[in-house]
Amino acid sequence: MGFIQLPQVGNIHYHEYGTGTRPMLAFHGYGMTGRQFEVLQKSILSQYRVYSFDHFFHGETRLNNWPETQILSGMPKSLMRNYLEEWFNLHGRQRVSLMGYSIGANMALVLLEDYADLIDEVILMAPDGLSVYKGFNFLMHQPVGKLLFKTVTKSNWLAPGVLKSLKKVKFIDESLYKIAYNEMDTPQKRQDVYYTLNLIKQLQPNVVKITDQINKHHIKCHLIFGKHDMLFPKSAAMPFINRLQNPQVHEVPMGHWLVTAQLDEYLVNCNL
Repeated sequence: MGFIQLPQVGNIHYHEYGTGTRPMLAFHGYGMTGRQFEVLQKSILSQYRVYSFDHFFHGETRLNNWPETQILSGMPKSLMRNYLEEWFNLHGRQRVSLMGYSIGANMALVLLEDYADLIDEVILMAPDGLSVYKGFNFLMHQPVGKLLFKTVTKSNWLAPGVLKSLKKVKFIDESLYKIAYNEMDTPQKRQDVYYTLNLIKQLQPNVVKITDQINKHHIKCHLIFGKHDMLFPKSAAMPFINRLQNPQVHEVPMGHWLVTAQLDEYLVNCNL
């Protein structure tokens, strides 16, 4: 474990684990910490030394006294470079790999945009960022959606009702309902959801540039989807996949909750 200080941003806590020697920077999903990938003992962690960062409003990572207005405007993509540059300051400039799950994939992809010449491999699980997710886009960028999101997160009773309605009309399934409910059942959790999603809303990868860079630098690209994932399904990522020359695409019989011992066994059996 350790910390890196990102200029203009804050104090970033990271976890270090894995028995491999190749360095991999990893970004977890919402509601987790950088320890999320420890379950991948037989597959990823046997090959890599993982440096996995806690997101802001997660774990021990802290912003540098940003006012709410600054949080709600979002972190510029240019500041993501500091993650890798500060890691290089500690460990030396060298080739690395990247891994991201769910919203963490956005951060890995944004780094890939600028550092493709130093990336050996990228592993994305149930990845956000490969296409425009209409639900997030509505809540983050449309005036009505932004007002609704703010109102729901400030209310003690609206959030459960909205989630039940979304499940009733099959916009989300039971597993996503449980995940969302558990992350919005207290005022602090609702505020963390609101701040987190707003903070990362500018971290939208340029998928055309990224696919061109992956092809140009022959970066190994593994894309792992849950067959029953209603949030970030494989079907939504097909334009991205079709632009790649040699992607390794996996669709496992799971939902959005992918980073489990079951996935570890799958990755071992397919020799990832």
